[in-house]
Amino acid sequence: MSRIGRKPIPIPSGVEVNVSGDLVSVKGPLGRLEWTLVPAIRVAVVDGCVQASRSGDEADVRALHGLVRAEINNMIQGVTKGYERSLEITGVGYKAQVQGQTVNVSVGYTQPVEVLLPSGIQAKVDKQTIITIRGTDKRKVGQVAADFRRIKPPDVYKQKGIRYAGEVLRKKEGKTGK
Repeated sequence: MSRIGRKPIPIPSGVEVNVSGDLVSVKGPLGRLEWTLVPAIRVAVVDGCVQASRSGDEADVRALHGLVRAEINNMIQGVTKGYERSLEITGVGYKAQVQGQTVNVSVGYTQPVEVLLPSGIQAKVDKQTIITIRGTDKRKVGQVAADFRRIKPPDVYKQKGIRYAGEVLRKKEGKTGK
């Protein structure tokens, strides 16, 4: 049996978890999230904890057991604390600015790149070079951060571009091989 799938998820105060059919909804102080369950996995709320159980012992069902438990745990953390991802912009003249739900990023192209933020995601720019992305849905926060990084990935020679905060890059030597 899955070690992660077996663990009960405690429900903190101020959070409501509802299971109706194959839909799990979590409501908390920061918002509301919903997720559709896989038919082979059952979820129940028992004694202030969420329990996930599986119907069979096939390999794909065993793999989904831990996934469902992790997804529900991420939803509960998202509506209580939220998720945050930071990006750093490195390069001469590279900058970003927020205008409502749009982030304009100038990273060496002829025109600034406009990124429209999806619903439930907020962005904040500090010192024009640090972008902080916040939201309740862990998948959305990670995907938006990956989309920003994809605009101008860090160069292996000059280290210019958009990278995750704390990301360590290996710098390659140039053509001369010094």
